[in-house]
Amino acid sequence: MDGKATNVPDELAYHEPCRGNGDIRKEGKLFLASRIISAVCAPFMVPFLAFFLLLFFTYLNVMPLAYKLVVLGVVYCFTILLPMLGIYLFQKLNGWTLHELGVREKRIVPYLMTIISYAACLVTLYKIHLPRYMSGIVTAALICMVICAAVNFRWKISTHMASCGMMVGGLLSYSFIFRFNPVGWLCFFILLAGLLGSARIIVRQHTLNEVGGGFLVGLFCGVIGILFI
Repeated sequence: MDGKATNVPDELAYHEPCRGNGDIRKEGKLFLASRIISAVCAPFMVPFLAFFLLLFFTYLNVMPLAYKLVVLGVVYCFTILLPMLGIYLFQKLNGWTLHELGVREKRIVPYLMTIISYAACLVTLYKIHLPRYMSGIVTAALICMVICAAVNFRWKISTHMASCGMMVGGLLSYSFIFRFNPVGWLCFFILLAGLLGSARIIVRQHTLNEVGGGFLVGLFCGVIGILFI
């Protein structure tokens, strides 16, 4: 400083750690893998996946294939196609990137679109006289979205993890209804939740508290929506 030498030996001075090309490539691959996991495990997939498992991996698989396809088609349209299309158009109209869309203040309209679409799905399922224990999946998802939207005014909760928690809660609920041992499926979805939660932190969309809070909200909704409402 000002041409004067310091008394700190060079070997004791702090140096920014140098990262080799190998480290940078590893970080890039990890980030890319986390983005892929986040995209594949999108929150909109949960109701459809839950219906698919219920209709094809329980005693309900004896139902006619045409009936199962109609139910899956309705669920797909209202819980995946319409919300994702609406959010995509909203994003493009505002010129936002996916990262910008993840900002807490900008998530209100996507939440409202999803809530309206889920409510329409629930009404449609009611009109085709779907059994209560099946439509409870959409009820749980709707409650989860409403709670996440309300919490979002103060805290950016993870809807990805809320969906994972809802799968775990729904699995526990159906194990009581159908009287089966859910341990194998529970292990799978809990491991998936850990993988997805890590991915959301790696892509810098959420903190550990937001990930954990989202999972607990989803777990609560999965149990309440299917067993008690």
